[in-house]
Amino acid sequence: MISTIILTRNEEMDLPRCLDALRWCDDVHVVDSGSTDDTIDIAKKFGAHIHQNPFKSFGDQRNWSLNHCRAKHPWILFLDADEVANDEFVKGIIKATGEASDSTAGFYCCWKQIYDGRWLKRCDAFPKWQFRLMRLGRARFTDFGHGQKESEIKGTIEYLPAPYDHHGLSKGIGHWLDRHNRYATLEAAARRSAPIVWRNVFSAHGSTRNQALKPIVSRVPGWPLIRFFITYILRLGFLEGRPGFVYCANLAYYEFLIRIKMREQKSKNAK
Repeated sequence: MISTIILTRNEEMDLPRCLDALRWCDDVHVVDSGSTDDTIDIAKKFGAHIHQNPFKSFGDQRNWSLNHCRAKHPWILFLDADEVANDEFVKGIIKATGEASDSTAGFYCCWKQIYDGRWLKRCDAFPKWQFRLMRLGRARFTDFGHGQKESEIKGTIEYLPAPYDHHGLSKGIGHWLDRHNRYATLEAAARRSAPIVWRNVFSAHGSTRNQALKPIVSRVPGWPLIRFFITYILRLGFLEGRPGFVYCANLAYYEFLIRIKMREQKSKNAK
């Protein structure tokens, strides 16, 4: 009933764990964007279908995948290599797709941020939602900041409460910082250009509310420190020990980078 598409580039460390948890799925596609490590060999060993396409953006790569991966099943699950479909999540998606009405275009899914073996439920403001499970032909993607969001929806999007595991810091803090330094440039441009839509701030949908808040909070003086205070103190992130502190500090630093790059971009455009 469900085909899985995984986007990769140099994911030899995380991909085995991701694919091992997908043994229930008989149609796994790995869309690679030029790996120079053992990513492709690992994917072949697990029997995945291999596709190659240069990476331009997450939205573009997901749309390319929809166009070129010959999915065996009517439902498509998108995963990243550092994500794991745990048993609870698998049961949830099988049940949800089996009971979905004809009007359902897909599902927002949420994740459990895992760092140093611990679920950072408080620090990561669980649940956060992304459009990851869709009925084939009923939606597309568009770029949003460093990531993507759903577009061209034909039907309704529901919420799937069972979370998957996200090992976003599995390659170490240094790799996380390098990656988010690149993301911050894209995020800054997106937040500067995004219109402020106040009614969406009060939306009942978490995905819509999150997108509406980003261009607003980015302009609040001292926002990186406020972000740390909210996640580490108000949301009780300090209860999650050293991993919680490290994660909250890095989230604040990421917001700091975005603020600096927003100012740099504004100054550059003014010249």
